Amino acid sequence: MKKVLITGATGFIGQHIVKANVSKGNRVRALVLTGDAGEAGLKAQGVEIINGDIRDYEAVRRAVGDVDIIFHTAAVVTDWAPKKLFWEVTVGGAENICRAAVEAKVSRLVDISTCDVFGTTEAVVMDETLPLQYWGEPYADSKIDAEKVMRRYHEEQGLPLAMVYPLWVFGEGDQTFVPLLADAIIKKELIFWRKGAIVWPTYIDNLVDLLMLISEDERAIGNGYLVHDGESTTLEEFCAGIADALGVPPIKTYIPYWLAMAAARLMEFTWKLFGIKMRPLLTTYTVTNLGSRFRFSIGKAERELGWKPKITYQEGFKRTMQWLKTLDIGSLKQK
Repeated sequence: MKKVLITGATGFIGQHIVKANVSKGNRVRALVLTGDAGEAGLKAQGVEIINGDIRDYEAVRRAVGDVDIIFHTAAVVTDWAPKKLFWEVTVGGAENICRAAVEAKVSRLVDISTCDVFGTTEAVVMDETLPLQYWGEPYADSKIDAEKVMRRYHEEQGLPLAMVYPLWVFGEGDQTFVPLLADAIIKKELIFWRKGAIVWPTYIDNLVDLLMLISEDERAIGNGYLVHDGESTTLEEFCAGIADALGVPPIKTYIPYWLAMAAARLMEFTWKLFGIKMRPLLTTYTVTNLGSRFRFSIGKAERELGWKPKITYQEGFKRTMQWLKTLDIGSLKQK
């Protein structure tokens, strides 16, 4: 039995990490913001709650305490928030968790990063050998800065760090990807701006399976691993599957990529000018990601750790659609 701390435990990925550790018999602690509606659900699973903010070092140090393993998921996970907040939470939070982890001599710090840190090239199959590449989006760029902080602690102070770079994570409890697409499909607000744009789905159970492995496998220390379900699909096919599950017509509207990007830039400028907090219909981050044909290899995890996705994309999608149909359609759009 291990003592485990999970940051961001009330989020989509965090909730599943909690469940996996509770099922394994580990003693689980979570750093949770005061007033977070998800706290009650964690307590019901026997999770110890430490109230505090990832930006507050003393709260982080108190939460780390004497744990063996830290799963760090806390970050600003959206493409629409004040730029300052990304660096305070994502980067500042990384600094705090690393500092406390070194002080506590944890056996492993597992960080959930993103494939976005490798940039936006379609010229090669992306893998973990590529350099980190900024691309002017606060979510991606703050994740790069956070990784640089963590790797500095690993290299200079021996922090036993292991990382994952998930792609499009989906599954039961998803709070961003599938619900946002479903909401846009239902309201007929979704449009495509590049035929054959590629999606690399990452079913949540596959991600958590790899996270649990690297939390204890010594070979993972100092390494990061791309993770997806082992196959890609097109955005059109993914959205058609959602539409079919919800019993609504599939989206077949296309506009040119340049027009979508121009609209996104105009919307972002207008929203910022007038201080509108609600997320715009289009953002430059969304246009880039949902109009791409990126290719990613997960060969490193198999070569070094013997890891392969246990659940097929088709099975994961089926389970996710069963869950999606249980939701209040009016509450889908959360971020």
